[in-house]
Amino acid sequence: MASSRRISVVVISRNEGAMLRRTVENLEDTLGSDSEIVVVDDGSTDSSADCLARRRNRVRLYRSRGIGVAKARNFGARQSRGDFLVFADAHLGLDALWWRPLVEQLEDPRVGAVAPAVAKMPPSGIEGYGITFKGPQMEVKWLRRRPARPTPAPILPGCCLAMRRDVLERTGGGWDDGLLQRGNVDNEVSVRLWLLGYELLVVPEVVVRHRFRKRSPFPVGWPQYLHNRLRLAFVHFNPERLGRVVASLRSYPGFGEALTLLVDGDITARRREILSRRARNDDWYFDRFRLHW
Repeated sequence: MASSRRISVVVISRNEGAMLRRTVENLEDTLGSDSEIVVVDDGSTDSSADCLARRRNRVRLYRSRGIGVAKARNFGARQSRGDFLVFADAHLGLDALWWRPLVEQLEDPRVGAVAPAVAKMPPSGIEGYGITFKGPQMEVKWLRRRPARPTPAPILPGCCLAMRRDVLERTGGGWDDGLLQRGNVDNEVSVRLWLLGYELLVVPEVVVRHRFRKRSPFPVGWPQYLHNRLRLAFVHFNPERLGRVVASLRSYPGFGEALTLLVDGDITARRREILSRRARNDDWYFDRFRLHW
């Protein structure tokens, strides 16, 4: 049974203040007794994680030095032991048994990852059921129409995203270590899992409350943010579509620095690796979700 298999929740935090403690306590109250919570404090300067250093049993705290969301999630996953991994932000509100419908969907080997519906904290009456791209600038928007059942989505929100451990291991460790700081991390893993042949579902009966902030609690460089958009396109898109992305972004401030960061990384090897493994191409993805650019 799905409920008998162990769940590891990997929480990434940086300067979350009191929200980290509240989120961890919420997870403790709503998870099964055999589950664990792995917190990666990625370079906080506000001492927000210190309260967890004394925790025992299901909560384990690790610290990293500002390595960014993707690397921190991968690091946390390596410290975890569960059959199912849930990657969670440190500013969530969850109800009892929130995890059960997600795990039930993951019992299907064709499903690579799942996510709940996402509502604002405090509540606004608006919920999102996955995310989609808006155009070649790689901006995204929430899908607002509530589906009647678990439904495919082009992008799953990484604020609460679940996958089986075998999927994490088969798809290169989960998150793209080449992504910097934050931004487009969820977009990349979603596109990659679709192209590797998996299904990604939003489970509407589960609603997680998420604190959306107008300002990041730590500095985020624009060239690094732009780099992540370019990296996604360079790895996964065909030359024509990639050209449209580059043309749309080249007038952005910091484009030159972002491009330099890209070519100084492992972009050629990464693209070659993904192309050699994928079961679908980006034309399939764009047709599947009616994206026209």
